[in-house]
Amino acid sequence: QVQLVESGGGLVQAGGSLRLSCAASGRTFSRYVMGWFRQAPGKEREFVAAISWSSSVTYYADSVKGRFTISRDNAKSTVYLQMNKLKPEDTAVYYCAARSSIVVVTASEYNYWGQGTQVTVSS
Repeated sequence: QVQLVESGGGLVQAGGSLRLSCAASGRTFSRYVMGWFRQAPGKEREFVAAISWSSSVTYYADSVKGRFTISRDNAKSTVYLQMNKLKPEDTAVYYCAARSSIVVVTASEYNYWGQGTQVTVSS
């Protein structure tokens, strides 16, 4: 089992930045692929970014490419999502997730989920 706890969400103006953190506990964090997903009201959960256990592979949704950066610190069992140049359409609950094996972008392929953190971007 892996327990995930997100933090760092909040209210920010368009063009601003936030850094989300996801602290993991339980089984060896470094063995897991980590992903960030988001869900806006009335919409399906969508992929944002993912990172391999070694940080050698990262994937981003086209909508965030060039603005968001995913990273991880295996010594701290934490994954981060640096979000810059935020837009109102980035408003959503952001979730981190974990899975073993390879990096994928499909939410259903992730086994463990955090409770989410709200990000609100005002125009």
